[in-house]
Amino acid sequence: MRLPTLSVRLLAGGSLVALATSLAAASPAVPGKKPPFLIPHSLVISTSTYDNTQGAIASLVVGTTLPDTDSQTTSAIAGNDYVNVWNNDSVDASFGVSSGIQLSDVDPSTGSVLASLSVPSDQVVTSFSSKSELGLHVVNGANGPTLTFVGYGGAGIGSIDASDSDAVAGQDPTNPVTFCFGDSYAFPREVVSIDQTGAISYTPTIDYGGNNGRSALLGSNGLYYSVGNSNNGASSQYNQGITNPDVTETTGLEAITPINGSSWNVTIPPNNSAEVDPLLDFTFNGKLDKAGKDDNFRGVTEYGGALWFTKGSGSNGIDTVYTVSPLPDVSDAGSATIDIVPGFPTDSAKSTGGNFTPFAVFFANPTTMYVTDEGTGNTTDQTTHAGLEKWSLVNGTWQLDYVLTNGLIGSIDNVTGYDGPWPTITTVGLRNLTGKVGKSTVTLWATTSTASASGDNGADPNKVVVITDRLKPTTMTKRVAQESFSVLAGPTYGNVYRGVAYVNP
Repeated sequence: MRLPTLSVRLLAGGSLVALATSLAAASPAVPGKKPPFLIPHSLVISTSTYDNTQGAIASLVVGTTLPDTDSQTTSAIAGNDYVNVWNNDSVDASFGVSSGIQLSDVDPSTGSVLASLSVPSDQVVTSFSSKSELGLHVVNGANGPTLTFVGYGGAGIGSIDASDSDAVAGQDPTNPVTFCFGDSYAFPREVVSIDQTGAISYTPTIDYGGNNGRSALLGSNGLYYSVGNSNNGASSQYNQGITNPDVTETTGLEAITPINGSSWNVTIPPNNSAEVDPLLDFTFNGKLDKAGKDDNFRGVTEYGGALWFTKGSGSNGIDTVYTVSPLPDVSDAGSATIDIVPGFPTDSAKSTGGNFTPFAVFFANPTTMYVTDEGTGNTTDQTTHAGLEKWSLVNGTWQLDYVLTNGLIGSIDNVTGYDGPWPTITTVGLRNLTGKVGKSTVTLWATTSTASASGDNGADPNKVVVITDRLKPTTMTKRVAQESFSVLAGPTYGNVYRGVAYVNP
């Protein structure tokens, strides 16, 4: 397993003492002693910082050749400064810049950093502007808690358009990124696992070529389950008659056999992952959707022996909350049945116009579910779903109780830094979610979704917010209406907050 450098900040007499240590000398967590990472009762946050000093982005100037969906190649219209570089998204629909992954254990009440870990960037990175990435999950096992997430293997900091590259060489010859950079420009989507000592292991996959993996968890059966999207070319267009299984069957919800190698580039065994119940052939008004886009899943969790996951982006398929039970095996994943959770929308994403955009799910108990909605910024969306939704199970059907938005929707932050001021940012909803259940309340932490005049809102500096809700109410009472979100972290110039996970003891 890879042993990264770990920075530990210990609270001593009310002050933060910074200690730089190496995990090469670290020993496994000892009962009764505080472990160096995944500290019980802490909140883990994943972040990424824009860096234009490494890789191809370091030399990006106006006129640099970039891929484009229609013309295959185009020219950059902006250089690499943080504020303006995202305008290249208007000419290169695949535009993205890979960046490092930082993980922080923080005090969930104050936001004080208890420990931090930088994932080795020569192994795995993320895509800075891909706002749906870096969802986190922590599960407890016989050897303590384990953290999992998805990244890009071997791309390095500063690579351009890696997030829309193929996962394996030659996967989709119609992908404009392949056309521009060649077949060898492919990066496996990696499930990354980290234990309490900070030791990291890697499971590369062939999944999500042409797009991104969003989140991965370690199932109670020992398999990984991930969600994401695929397809950046024409190889999954029904109207061209070339539905490439390397694209259409490596998307959505994937069951994955752990490899847990010591580096990103270990060999991927044949049939090491499989798509769970592909929802292909979905039609709207008699027209088939794009295969590989129907299953554009965002967040996933395991609860009560089932997987629960969401689709809330894109105009294909159904934006709703799904479930599958029991947990499928890799060998028979295709025969499992995915169902829409009773009470949640069953109509086409095209017909709703983005009015329901769910992202993450958290269960407070078997009859109380919280769902984040990232919103779109339009007025209708903000007043109906965007924010934190509370659902209750009544006679086998889930019903929406209320949406928590107080102190969240419409808040504006003006952020400036080394490359000048960022456009005004408006919080429009929430993405990744975690929580801690008490006797009569539940405390929930989430990352915010934003809108701004930036060339790509995924690069907006965003926040981690927290709210405590009473478990019993099922309507918007006066007391519930007074519950309000507060900011735990951010916004920070040049930095994005992506995932959150609470470490249960």
